Amino acid sequence: MANSTASYKQLKEDFVSNLSGGSVSEIAQVCAVAPIVSLLWSVLQSRQSLFKPYTALGFVVDFLLNVGALLLSVTLYSGAPLLLNLLLLSATALVYILPRNRGRRRPKPPPNAAPSKTPPTASASAPPSTGFPGVLSTKPFLTNYRGNMLVVTSICILAVDFRLFPRRFAKVETWGTSLMDMGVGSFVYSAGIVASRAVLNEQASGRTTPLATRLAHSLRHSLPLLALGFVRLLSVKGLDYAEHVTEYGVHWNFFFTLGFLPPFVALFQSLLRLVPSYAGLALLLAVVYQILLDTTSLTAFILAGPRTDLVSQNREGIFSFFGYLAIFLAGQDLGMLVLPRASASGRDRRALLTRLALWSAAWAALYALHTSYAYGLGMTVSRRLANLPYVLWVVASNAALVSAFCLVDVLCFPAFYAAQDARAERAAYEAATSRLLRAYNRNGLAVFLLANLMTGLVNMTVPTLNVGRGGAMGVLVGYMAVVTGVAVGLDAWGVTVKL
Repeated sequence: MANSTASYKQLKEDFVSNLSGGSVSEIAQVCAVAPIVSLLWSVLQSRQSLFKPYTALGFVVDFLLNVGALLLSVTLYSGAPLLLNLLLLSATALVYILPRNRGRRRPKPPPNAAPSKTPPTASASAPPSTGFPGVLSTKPFLTNYRGNMLVVTSICILAVDFRLFPRRFAKVETWGTSLMDMGVGSFVYSAGIVASRAVLNEQASGRTTPLATRLAHSLRHSLPLLALGFVRLLSVKGLDYAEHVTEYGVHWNFFFTLGFLPPFVALFQSLLRLVPSYAGLALLLAVVYQILLDTTSLTAFILAGPRTDLVSQNREGIFSFFGYLAIFLAGQDLGMLVLPRASASGRDRRALLTRLALWSAAWAALYALHTSYAYGLGMTVSRRLANLPYVLWVVASNAALVSAFCLVDVLCFPAFYAAQDARAERAAYEAATSRLLRAYNRNGLAVFLLANLMTGLVNMTVPTLNVGRGGAMGVLVGYMAVVTGVAVGLDAWGVTVKL
């Protein structure tokens, strides 16, 4: 029995490590499923009011769209993502041409009825900031973007252990691109977007936080993540769980990468006096790191060096951290652009969308310049190194995704941007976002932790490599139903788990 267990563990490790990656265009088609699903959801909401009020039927449709469609994109439709996108767009067109559901009209009050005592909203002539508690707003398209990213991440970390999940979508050994390589970088990028909120609040207050205070605050955020990293390390080693050493190293894991980001970001924030842009800082860091990879023996050390001490044993996690830090800083730069509240004019909405499109095009051009063999430098993406091409690929792809979600937002829910006070803005926000995705956003890191725990539980109880297509889909649907149910339940009870 012991030999059988050991051989299965080795088989699992070999199964995960035998990777060649997929094409950037195919990964882009899979990633495009999320904003197209958002478009279909938005048309159902804006024209048919399907999710208002949020009934049991609404939850089922919400789950089928925002979880089921994404699950199909990486399993049964993994070989034909373009077909899935066309089917979703066809459904969107069909819903759009149906007669609009105007809902029940409110009965007219009797002629002698007393006037309503509800306080009026801010007048149209008031300045855009009137009635709002601050200069920042929670944008629907960011909730949809981050929620979809968390859903796909939760799906993939378990699906990768089944044969149903294509090997080209799993993490590449050294060189190349894959969907899960994109997912890891996207998680860091979205964390950077959220982190920019604190910086913007500080700028709005006109105060400057001393470096020592910033470091103290950042360490307070880091300690829970580092603790989770140690818990994962001890559990993996103690349970003899199958692991892939060349992903992060012998002891390092993704929680350590997330945990060390806040203090390093606090340090780099001091450099804004010299480089007045988070995007500039991200590029500077990524370029310097790439120069070291190209001009020293660092690449050879990371990829083939002996594991003789703590640093060499965890060299992938330690040195790839600088690439992830650059991705985080680039995410902060986008957050600085999209989080401030825009005025109610359509011109400002179009200006935001235009700036997002231009930033996406700029990052995409930089990626093409560095990776094209025909007219560029011919460099290759490496998630293991988190090199410059990997940073540019992740940032360009995520900026394009945010732009696509923003386009859906602007087209389907202009009322959010026309709101004149906080109450109207909140109502418009809730109408423009899936309750399921809001729940994932509210406890994103806690949901990610739950997904990791359930992934470990499934792998210890189910021989995933021996499960057929039907069984694998059943396990994955049940697993996502539990994760989603916990997220929605926490949201319904008003619980936010701070990590």
